[in-house]
Amino acid sequence: MNLGTVIYTLLFGKFVAKDHLGNKYYSNTKNFNNTNAKRWVIFKDSIEATKIPPHWHAWLHKTIHKPPTNYSHKYSWQKDLEPNLTGTTKAYFPSSHPLSSSYNPEKEKNDYESWTP
Repeated sequence: MNLGTVIYTLLFGKFVAKDHLGNKYYSNTKNFNNTNAKRWVIFKDSIEATKIPPHWHAWLHKTIHKPPTNYSHKYSWQKDLEPNLTGTTKAYFPSSHPLSSSYNPEKEKNDYESWTP
């Protein structure tokens, strides 16, 4: 978030809602059917697009008009949003990767037989 966004939010931003991650969503109008309305998010912590839940992403990109303020999962197989963990200590590594907690270099050496002509 830069200074311009802060000033624009203070002058023209109308608070819409806050999601479960603490991100705050704004619009420059309360008429959400207006196709010229601007919509934006102020992130709670670091600016990371993967921290926007899918239903709020749809609202930001005007796929839906009504803000999803009382959203709940429609199906039992739906899961809560997990931000991208790449580059963090919680990042996923397959078992064959040296940074994996279950990495075994001896197993990797014996996984295959080399081909000889």
